[in-house]
Amino acid sequence: MRCAFALVLAGAALAGCDGGGALLPGAQHHGGAFPAADRPVSRIVSPRWSTEEARDRKNEAAEVMGRAGIARGMTVADIGAGEGYYTIRLAERVGAEGRVLAEDIFPQTRDALAERVARERLNNVSVRLGAAANPKLPDNSFDRVLMVHMYHEIAQPYEFLWRMRPSLRPGGTVIVVDADRPTANHGTPPALLKCEFAAVGYTLVSMEEMPSAGGYLATFKAQGPRPEPAAIKPCRLPAGAADRR
Repeated sequence: MRCAFALVLAGAALAGCDGGGALLPGAQHHGGAFPAADRPVSRIVSPRWSTEEARDRKNEAAEVMGRAGIARGMTVADIGAGEGYYTIRLAERVGAEGRVLAEDIFPQTRDALAERVARERLNNVSVRLGAAANPKLPDNSFDRVLMVHMYHEIAQPYEFLWRMRPSLRPGGTVIVVDADRPTANHGTPPALLKCEFAAVGYTLVSMEEMPSAGGYLATFKAQGPRPEPAAIKPCRLPAGAADRR
């Protein structure tokens, strides 16, 4: 049965994985603490990555959705939805029998997107306010979780990915689009992305270049049991890697 959502309208090499990382203050959950990310975090400077017209000229959304295997009837989460470039196009792709949940962590951005969704009468879209370390997605609900040009802005990736895992349906995948550059420069090196996902029990399905979206597209699936937070081994960047441009 499809998950029913309520529309919210209210106001780059690695040194490997190492278990000795620092712990986030007050991050006690489920018998352990989530490790801190050993990398810079990009500052969120805008709810948009580029103009919608420029992105459509490159056929970005259509190419990403095609490579991600997003089809009619699916339920898709758009994480860090911003102004809704993907949300609007996903709604058309999945059709009336599909569902799209658009999530953002800023109330004003969430509200503006909710107004756009209502204005365009997208009855298969809901909008939700998430948190920096928790997308707050319903369990066992999504065929695809889409994260476009936002992964490098997640300050607590291990907790975020850990809390996101239960939202995937059997066979569901996470799609990440990002640039191959340091996280301090609004990108994520592919080796770092793969390591951080693997630390929380995700397996890389594929990774391919994605020039139309300014970088690459990576697909992950959850595999095996979800690790206890205290058992997560953080990825370590080699000395000086965080400063490379």
